[in-house]
This record gives sequence, structure tokens and C-alpha cells, in this order.
Amino acid sequence: MLNKLAASELVLNDDGSVYHLNLLPEDIADKIILVGDPDRVAKVSKYFDKVEIKKNKREFYTHTGTLRGERITVMSTGIGTENIDIVMNELDALVNIDLINKEFKTEHKALELFRMGTCGSVNPDVQVDNMLVTQNVVGLDGLMHFYQDYEFENEFSRNFLEKFPYAKIKPMLYFADWSEDLGELYKDAKYHGNTATFPGFYAPQGRQLRLKALDDQFLETLNDLDITNFEMETSAIYALSKLLGHKAVTVNNVIANRRRGEFSTDHHTSEKNLIEWVLERIIN
Repeated sequence: MLNKLAASELVLNDDGSVYHLNLLPEDIADKIILVGDPDRVAKVSKYFDKVEIKKNKREFYTHTGTLRGERITVMSTGIGTENIDIVMNELDALVNIDLINKEFKTEHKALELFRMGTCGSVNPDVQVDNMLVTQNVVGLDGLMHFYQDYEFENEFSRNFLEKFPYAKIKPMLYFADWSEDLGELYKDAKYHGNTATFPGFYAPQGRQLRLKALDDQFLETLNDLDITNFEMETSAIYALSKLLGHKAVTVNNVIANRRRGEFSTDHHTSEKNLIEWVLERIIN
């Protein structure tokens, strides 16, 4: 690969900011909270002592400020691993590529990435309105098969692949796990588990409106394969972090238990508790 990037490969805005996120290198901190919903950004940054940067473009909203003297960024990603592909590559570009000369920097910087989101549980024993930290993740969206040099295998992935019964989906699977360093910050979470990241909200998550899902027992099968919960972003965050040399951990609030048919009766309070709980542990 040539060190000099073509304008078509690293697309910048007129002010030199990265194309989708609309950010300059000085706009972000080394610790970044990733949330899906743009409305959640202000719900997080209101806890900052000071907000110095507010920028947005499309669904990507970014606030950077300080909390107890430490600089921190919160950014919305929107929904899905295709958005995470944009976010992860452009965040990495901000710290590891010279945007002016469009050349790779010789010294690598590792970001600390904290996904703060919501999820559904496939384990009937997991209670709603509690925190769940993802240790292992399987992606069912196929994203990492578009990248060279990504390989990951551990005991969880080997067991999952051996028993996964859906031949049409199996070639799309890829795996990753958390940063143990960041996971240690959340060792007191009520739940630690294995997450499945899906490429959609309806049939991929076993929902059926006018269209039928692949299998009425899909979620039960995943639970039998040691999956605890599911959502739509973590596999790309974890896998791209490994490939790009960053650290990542996902802390989700469980707002639904699909096996028991339960949904949080006050997910706004649960969201507030999640934000406060995550922030308390991010800042030393």
C-alpha cells in the first residue's frame, strides 16, 4: 500500500475535516463514548463540566468537553455496522493519518472507545434495566470479510462455529472480544456476556410482521450457543478496534428480554442510570 492517499480514498470537507464526521483532529479526545442515538449525545454531555466542541453532520453528532479535569468525547453513530465502519475509519484517520499531507503517521495512537447502548436479551435469566458488558461478540453482518488481514479465534468462536446450524448465514460470521483493560472498569456490572450483532431489526432479530423470519427458534438457538444478548454495532467496533489498534468495550442497558416477552417499563430512567454508571468509571 502506498503511504500517500488519493483524494478519492481519504475524502475531506473544504475545511479539512473528515468527510462524514465533520471533525478535525483537535475536536476529539482520546476517550470516546459511542452512542447510537443522536439525542443521547446531549444527555451524556450535560454531565460534562464544560463542553468545548459541538459539531454534527447527518446522524453523526459530536460533543467534546471535560469531566473532572479530563477531556472526553461523546459521539453518535446511528444504527448498524455500516455506520460503525465509517465512524471507526474516520476516527482512526483523525489520530493516525496526517490529513494535510494525506500520509500515515509513523507513531500510532490508540483510542479508548466505550459503546454505551441498549440491547435485547435472549437469555431468559437476564433481567431488564440492568447493565450488560460484552466480552465476546459474533457479527452476522459480514463486514469484516471485506478487510484483509483480519483473523480472530478463541474458545467461544470455535464452539459457536462448530454448532451454528444455519448454512446460508455461516459464511458471514466473524468474531472479536473486548479490551480486557477497559472491561476491568466495569467488572461490577450485573451481567457479562456474549453478544450477537445483527444486520437488521426485524427478521435478523427474529421479528415477523408481514415477512417471515428464517426460523421461529432463531433466538433460542443463539441462546443455546451461549449468546446472552443482541444489538447492531458491537461486532464492528470490537473487530475494527483490533485491526486498527484501538481499545473498545461495550456496556449496554438491557431494555428487553425477548424470551420472556418483557420490555422496560421506564427505559428513560434506565438510560440515565447507564450514563451515570458508565461515566463514573471512565474518568479516573
